[in-house]
Amino acid sequence: KALLAASLDGADNARFLEQFRYTIIASQLLSGHSLPGYRPPALKSPGSTADNNNQSLLSTEGIIVSVVGALALAVFLSWALSSAPSHVTKRRLILVLIIAAAAVLVGQVFVRRQWLRYRREQALAEISTFITNSQNFDSATEATLSLVQEVELVSRGYRISVPLAPVSRLEDRTQSRKCVRLRKALKNAFAEVLQTYNQVSDVVRGFAEQVELEKYYDMYDVSDFDISDSRLGFNAAEFDDLESLRTLKILAARFHTTRKMLLCALLALDANGEVKDLLRWTAAVESLQSVNTLTKSVFEKLQGILSEEESFPLPPTPQLPLTPGKERWRSQLRKLNSMSTGIRGLQAKLHLLREESDRALDDSNDISEMGPNLMSQYDSIGVDLRMLMAAWEEGRAALAQGIDRNEKRLSSISTLLSPASSLSGLTTIGEGGTADAFKALTGESPPASDIHDGEDDQEVFEAVAKPRPRSMLTREERIAKVKEEREQRALARQQMEATKGMLRELETVISLRPQKRASAPVGPRVSL
Repeated sequence: KALLAASLDGADNARFLEQFRYTIIASQLLSGHSLPGYRPPALKSPGSTADNNNQSLLSTEGIIVSVVGALALAVFLSWALSSAPSHVTKRRLILVLIIAAAAVLVGQVFVRRQWLRYRREQALAEISTFITNSQNFDSATEATLSLVQEVELVSRGYRISVPLAPVSRLEDRTQSRKCVRLRKALKNAFAEVLQTYNQVSDVVRGFAEQVELEKYYDMYDVSDFDISDSRLGFNAAEFDDLESLRTLKILAARFHTTRKMLLCALLALDANGEVKDLLRWTAAVESLQSVNTLTKSVFEKLQGILSEEESFPLPPTPQLPLTPGKERWRSQLRKLNSMSTGIRGLQAKLHLLREESDRALDDSNDISEMGPNLMSQYDSIGVDLRMLMAAWEEGRAALAQGIDRNEKRLSSISTLLSPASSLSGLTTIGEGGTADAFKALTGESPPASDIHDGEDDQEVFEAVAKPRPRSMLTREERIAKVKEEREQRALARQQMEATKGMLRELETVISLRPQKRASAPVGPRVSL
């Protein structure tokens, strides 16, 4: 132990701990807020990390020591066995055994030292990969939750720019739930990662320094309630609705707390160069490898489903030729896909505009230089908006034309199938009575009794109802029209109530007015 501790001095241990802990703290995974929905590019792939680790085993120092050791062993064996076996003395044999034991001890210490260094390099590589995978997974979950919430808001008539509606309205079960596939994928992702992260956190916490662990818990606001809540993990019997927004947000909060606990346990690991140090960092590396594999696979599944939901993929081309109607609908899907791509490009430009403006405000002393750059960015965004509007108008016009063509075709088919369009002549009584028909057939007038009997018959009128024309208004226009009608009805109701109130006031005034006094008796007239 003393030799191994001496082989790795305190400077190496402090340098490794500083680099390992700085990588975790600088990642901002321990901050109170999760990362935004924008996914940063991956720093390095796990495959390249593994290749670098394998290359680090073949260091120059190790190759030199191996060659020198092999040469020394060959020279020593040649010296020990150079003479005849009869001349091998007991003294020489004891010397050979002592030198061999010392070589084995030194070799064991050297191998442990090299293996510990390799484990530390592995730990640095795995923690970098873990940070990249965690940021990618956070971006995917944030984007999925935002998309589900925005779709629910829009489907219920709310606008994203206004304050959010109550969660009770968003989770109203009387309406059909949207984004079912995304909800299920997000629920399954949290269920997988919570179980594995809890197990790995328990393993790493067993090797951590408890005093340091409590200090990091207090530093990053991990309370006892958070720890007990995160240990619950994913339990299907705990929630009434496993795919509601409330449940998904609870699972997301538990996952972030569990990951905080794992990172705090990694920060509390010590590196003193002793024999236990190798076991400690071997467990840490294996734990990081397991969570990296799981996080990467879950992120790829979730990101694939999210990409499919955000775009409009065309259905596979069938082997049979398409009808003109289906081909028109496929072209409509292509227009929707182009609009979706344009919107994503516009979001990317807005993100770049925000980054450049923030950088200019922080770094530049002369703010007047920002004007031309911002103006060019605004012009570029305006071009994209005009292209989106042109694509929207073109798609809407094509859709309206297709709907009109379909309605005309249905109307012509219903007219052909109607009994009123027969070839036998007039079929309605209003265009010719029974007397006219009898006279046209026989040339004589029918008897009077027949005329009266025919007049007593009940008249039957036939009619053909045309298909009800579909509204050509969009959803926003229909909502605006309904709101306008409600306002008109409310205004008419207010006017009616005001008129009624005025009439009541007049009636009250008339009823309360005093009656006329009795006229005085007429006196005698005086005439001059």
